[in-house]
Amino acid sequence: MERINLVGHFNKVETTRKHNANTHSVGRTLTIVILGFLCKLQDIDEIQQWAEEPRTREFLSRNFAIYTIPTSRWINEILSIVRPESLNEVFTRWTAEMLPEFLDGLTIAFDGKTICSTGKMSNYDKPLHILSAYLCELGLTVGQRTVDGKSNEIPAMRELIKLMDIRGSMVVADALHCQTETAAVIIENGGDYLLNAKGNQETLENDIRDFVQDEALRCGMETEQTREKNGGRFEVRTAFVSDDAAWMKKNHFKWLGLSCFGAINRCFTVGGKTSDEWHYYISSRKLTAGELLKYARKEWAIESMHWLLDVHFDEDSCRTRNSNSNQNLNIFRKTALNYVRHYKNETKAKTPMSKLMFSCLLDCNKILDIINFQ
Repeated sequence: MERINLVGHFNKVETTRKHNANTHSVGRTLTIVILGFLCKLQDIDEIQQWAEEPRTREFLSRNFAIYTIPTSRWINEILSIVRPESLNEVFTRWTAEMLPEFLDGLTIAFDGKTICSTGKMSNYDKPLHILSAYLCELGLTVGQRTVDGKSNEIPAMRELIKLMDIRGSMVVADALHCQTETAAVIIENGGDYLLNAKGNQETLENDIRDFVQDEALRCGMETEQTREKNGGRFEVRTAFVSDDAAWMKKNHFKWLGLSCFGAINRCFTVGGKTSDEWHYYISSRKLTAGELLKYARKEWAIESMHWLLDVHFDEDSCRTRNSNSNQNLNIFRKTALNYVRHYKNETKAKTPMSKLMFSCLLDCNKILDIINFQ
């Protein structure tokens, strides 16, 4: 990645109306915001106060030609008029520079997150819900789209896939996205899918269950088991896979690329009490039992990003009432996480992300190390 011109990039984003750029430009204002988030600051008041500090002022003027600091009110005003779709384009271009040329063997997980505080605000008819695409092995958010509630994730995921380069990757998502049209879009765009057959695909789920729960048939399936102890919880995961999918293709011919099916049994022991649950899957790739365990678990990796948004930035408590502002702040938080994660990946740094971000707060020059790292 070349040395990045933040102000120049941000000056190109579109706004919903004209503003007085002679006071503080969009580019300089948004630059202050992303730099503040890299320091793990949580809201605009904190970012503005940090930017007013003499050492930060000197850093901003020397490296970004920012000589005056806008007020919190002005920063919020700019955030409210920036089109989230336009800012997202900048985010997508930057993220693309962090990715390997080929995604073969990597996993992209899709999931949505509701910003909980918006559910209590009269400004929102519905809570703000954002669908994200997450490259699990690298820990990077690679795409996102605001949707009108959880149920609208289904068409939004298909649209997002069409805009992304998913060639060679495995796409995973929760049971909501176990849809024939979604599977087709994934295959047509060069990816593979692992989908959890549950509830909304009752016939498919029942057919796999009947096969797997037949002991004679299950004995012919490849199997692998993992054991894990976490505190007082002991979990055994057992995977069963078969690529003898001819009968599946006949009964479920609408599933483009269907190549194997399988199941995972999760057995939990907590406080001496044991319970278990079954999950049933289809995939367009012929998987081993070990690969089924690996990819199925990747579906949950995106939750770590959602967790970071809340732990580092307290996103669920964000009191911003303007929808544009809230969407833009979500993009900035993910951009900051991407930059720090990319730096960790490339430098093999063992330092936790929280400490790297705290280092940026203590020494502004650390910010340059992270955003300009090649």
